[in-house]
Amino acid sequence: MNTIYLRRRSKVLLKEGPNTLPDSYIPTLQKNLESLGFVCSDALTARISTLTVDDLSRFYRSLIKDLQVLVGAHRVFRPMYPNFPEEVMASSAVSLYWNAARHYLTHRLPESVALPRPTLDGESSLRTIDLGDREDFESIFTQLVKSKSSWSLEDQEDVRWFISQYQERITPLLPREIPLKENLAVVGAALLQHTNIGEAFLEDYIKTATDVLRVSVALSGGDVSLSEPTKFVKLRRGERRLLLSLLECCGDPTEDMLRWKERWKRLGERIHPGDFQWQFPKSYQAFKILREDIRSETFNSKLESALANRDVLSAIQLLGQRPGEFARRLDQLSRLGNHCKVVERFAQVADKVSTPVLLQVLAHFEHRDEQHSLRSFFPKGDVGKVQAIANDLPKLPSGVATDIVQVCRQALIRRFSKLRSLGRCYIDPRLKDFLVPFSQRSASKSLRTLVRGSRLKMPDTKTIRFFLWWKNGKSRTDIDLSAVLYNKDFQYIDVVSYYNLKNFGGHHSGDIVDAPFGAAEFIDLDIERCLDKGVRYVVASINSFTEQPYCDLPECFAGWMARDKPNSGEIFEARTVQDRIDIASNSRICIPMVLDFFSKEVLWTDIALKKHPRWNNVNNNLSGVSLMLRAMTSLVKPDLYTLFSLHVEARGECTSDLADAQHVFSVTSGITPFDTAKITADFL
Repeated sequence: MNTIYLRRRSKVLLKEGPNTLPDSYIPTLQKNLESLGFVCSDALTARISTLTVDDLSRFYRSLIKDLQVLVGAHRVFRPMYPNFPEEVMASSAVSLYWNAARHYLTHRLPESVALPRPTLDGESSLRTIDLGDREDFESIFTQLVKSKSSWSLEDQEDVRWFISQYQERITPLLPREIPLKENLAVVGAALLQHTNIGEAFLEDYIKTATDVLRVSVALSGGDVSLSEPTKFVKLRRGERRLLLSLLECCGDPTEDMLRWKERWKRLGERIHPGDFQWQFPKSYQAFKILREDIRSETFNSKLESALANRDVLSAIQLLGQRPGEFARRLDQLSRLGNHCKVVERFAQVADKVSTPVLLQVLAHFEHRDEQHSLRSFFPKGDVGKVQAIANDLPKLPSGVATDIVQVCRQALIRRFSKLRSLGRCYIDPRLKDFLVPFSQRSASKSLRTLVRGSRLKMPDTKTIRFFLWWKNGKSRTDIDLSAVLYNKDFQYIDVVSYYNLKNFGGHHSGDIVDAPFGAAEFIDLDIERCLDKGVRYVVASINSFTEQPYCDLPECFAGWMARDKPNSGEIFEARTVQDRIDIASNSRICIPMVLDFFSKEVLWTDIALKKHPRWNNVNNNLSGVSLMLRAMTSLVKPDLYTLFSLHVEARGECTSDLADAQHVFSVTSGITPFDTAKITADFL
C-alpha cells in the first residue's frame, strides 16, 4: 500500500501509536533518509514520534526499501574502474585498451583497489515525504479510472492491485464515468477476475463491439490499445457467453467488427459463436460475415470514396456523425477546398469532440504555418517510439488555421465553464515547458512521472553523471551506455562510449560485457568543457549489444545525477539522483533523455529505436539518434500552461500574486506537471 502511495504522491499511511520515542531516534532516521535524498515532513515526524521502537523498526525497514528502489540504491554499483572518474582520467589509452581487451577475452575486471573517497561535496535538494490518509490514498484509484488518457503499464498494475485487494469494496471508489475505453477494458477484466460485480459493471459500460474486443484482450493480458495482435487465452464457457451477450447488445456489430477483422477472427476461435447462435443471432451473423468475407459497405469506405473524389460536402456530412474523426481529418479537408463550409460544419460539432483531441487540433493549427522541418508522431503501443517525416504540408488559405483555432478555444472554454469555479489562480510561466499528458501507455516507470518532450531545468551543477545498471537474462547480456554529442545545428561531434572512454570533457567508467550478478556503467560530462567544445546537445543512448530485448532482463534501469565534484562521495550517491527510469520495453535501443547545455535543460524523451541488423551500438545508429534528437526538440504539442490558462479563463481569475491564489499551477507547488493522474482526470 505505502509502496504505491510513496511512489505516486510522496506520502505514507501511518497509524498513530501510544508511545513517545526517545529523542535520538528521529534525528537518526532523518539522517538515514537524507542519504537517499529524502526528508520527513513535520506532520510525518510528529506521527513517527508516537510509535513504539518495534513499530518504528518495521516502518523504517519498509520505507527504506521502497526509497532505495525509487532512486536505484537497492543495487550495488560496481563499475569496471572502482576509482572512477579519476582512474579513467589518469590512465593512458594503451592501458585502457589492454584492460578492455583482457575483459572481452576473460570477462575479468581490472584488479584495481578501491581507494577511500572524500565525503560528498555539495548540497543536494531533498524530496519531502508527507503523512497521508486513507481517503487521499484511495483517490489514487478513482483519479486513475477517471483519466482521459491511456495508462502506462505501471498505472495498469496499480489499478489491478486496488481491485484485487479491495474486491467488492472497490465499488464506492469507481467513478460514474470511465471516459477512455482502453482503461475501461482493464478495469472490467480485473473486476471479472477478482470480484462478483464484473458482469454487472460491463453490462452498464460496454457500448460497442470494439469495447468487447478490448475486454477480451485484457482478459488475455494483451495490448488494449489494439496496436499489436493478441494471443487469446482459452476462455471458460461462462466468459464466452458473457462476451457474446455483451456483443449482442451493441446493435449491429458488423461494421465495428470489420475495423479489426483479423482480431475478431482469432477471438472467434476462442468464443465459438456457433455454440450460441440461437441465443445471440446478431453476433453469430457478424462472425459469419467476417469468416466468409462477405462484402459490406462501411462508414470508412464511404468516407474514403468521398475524399478520393474531392467531394468535401459529402465528406463533412459523413464526418458530422463522428466528430472525433472530423477533428482528426480537418487538415486534410481544409486542403481540398470549401474551407468556409468545413469550418462552419466543424463548429457545429466541436462540442462533441473530446478535450484531448480539441487541444491537439488547437496546437496543430496554431503552429500550422510555422517553419518546422519535421513532423513527429507517437504511434500507439507499449513501446515508446517516434516517427518523424519531412514537413511538406502545403500552406492553408489565409485565415483558415486562425478560424479553426478559435472554434477549438471557444468549445473548450464553454466546456470548462460548466465546471466548478477555481477562484483566483496563479499559473507558473515555466509550465510552457511541460506537455499535456495525453497518452502514457508506453511511459516507463520512473522516479518522477514525466511526459515525453517536457523540459526540466538542470540544477546548478558542474558535472552530469549518467548511470546504468542491469543483470543478465537467460544468457550473457551486454548493455552499453553512451553519450552522443551534437552542436547547436544538430551536427554530430563525438561520442563517449565503450570504444571511446574519454573525450570532450566526458569520461566513461568502462565496458562490462557480462552481468551474472549485476553490472554498472557511468558517464561523466563536464558541462563547461563541453560548452567550450561547441557541444549543445547530449543524447543518452542505451544499447543491448547482445540483442536481448530489455523486457527479457530481470532488471535494467538508468538515470542521471548532478555532481559538483565528481571525485567526492561514492560513485553512485543516491541523494544526487535527479531521475531514474526503468528500461523494460520490448526494444533493444533506448534514449531516455537529452541534455541541452545551452538552455541548461533536460529534455525527457523515453523513446526506443529499431535495432541495427548487425552491430547494435550507438555508432551504427547515429542517423536514427540524430533524427530523434531533431524530432524531439521540434515537437509541436499542447503544453500545460495553455491547458490551465483555458481553465482559468473559463472558470477563474488569474493573479500574479502566488500568496493570494486559491489554486496554484506550478512546477514546484500546487498542481504540478508530475500530478499526471489528477491532470488527466480533472482537467482534460
